[in-house]
Amino acid sequence: MLSPSKLWLPKLRWSARALSTSASVSLRRSYLYVPSSLDKMLNKSLVSNSDMLIYDLEDSVPPAPTDKAAARSRLSAFLANRDLPPPDRVAVRVNDLTTPFFLDDIAQIVASQSVGSLVLPKVHSAEDLDRISEAIHAVRGAPLGLVASIESARAMFNLGSIAAWKSQSGQQTLKAILFAAEDCETLSQLLLVLYCADTSILRSPSRLELLYTRSQIVIAAKTFGLEAIDMVCVNYKDTQYLEEECKDGRRLGFTGKQAIHPAQVDIIQGAFVPTEQEIERAAKIVHKMGQSHALNRGAAGLEGEMIDMPMILQAEKTLQIARAAQLKIPEIE
Repeated sequence: MLSPSKLWLPKLRWSARALSTSASVSLRRSYLYVPSSLDKMLNKSLVSNSDMLIYDLEDSVPPAPTDKAAARSRLSAFLANRDLPPPDRVAVRVNDLTTPFFLDDIAQIVASQSVGSLVLPKVHSAEDLDRISEAIHAVRGAPLGLVASIESARAMFNLGSIAAWKSQSGQQTLKAILFAAEDCETLSQLLLVLYCADTSILRSPSRLELLYTRSQIVIAAKTFGLEAIDMVCVNYKDTQYLEEECKDGRRLGFTGKQAIHPAQVDIIQGAFVPTEQEIERAAKIVHKMGQSHALNRGAAGLEGEMIDMPMILQAEKTLQIARAAQLKIPEIE
């Protein structure tokens, strides 16, 4: 019995490097927002299995300065005194650059080594990222991942330069682009529709009106090696609709999705992995191409279809995700 990877993996690794395809996969499928305004919510997050936890100082906190300050202090104490998940699972969404709360958020939160990433709301340009980076660098010298939230027509117009952004300090790295079609002010039905309002897009259950925007975000993210995080599903009680929206996002190329309720996490994480059929086909492709490579051939046929290197790269990526998710990979004889 032959392992699919062992047959030909050295040759694939060389090809993968040439095409800038990562040889390892870190699963970041669900991004669960946790309001920092309530101790109860913060404590409940410690038992969440979400790949990413986003402790929120922005829209889930009332806009009064006293409420913002209280949430900031509460989160700071929580980050300092709790047995938290590893930093690569912990992110904080700060208030946006134009608010009077931004610098206080940076000063009080960013120094915490428990935080591995910042989610940056309402990023409109690469220049915004420059200003944010300068503020971070003033209080933190350690590396920090950044997630740019796309929430406006201007941001979409500048999407390429946002995705291409590099920190002048070298300490912050843009890790992902997040699409905020609808920005939740609370975890209830009260919504601030930002991107859709800014572009005069009328939302519908089909999501067709957002197809261009979502596709462009995926393309920009993949061009620069970033993760692409899909929009919130606001119908959080409708599990069937959530599952459908997750599958739609995965087909478009998104790597993960935002969650506004713990009940959404398992559905999201179950949707952003390959199906059994996809895993089996990927294993067959890898096995078949391993046989072909052993005969010094660059292509092979499988079930009446020609397979070549682009397909094999996709198949190996499918298997990488399956391994990371601890899904069963069949042995192909």
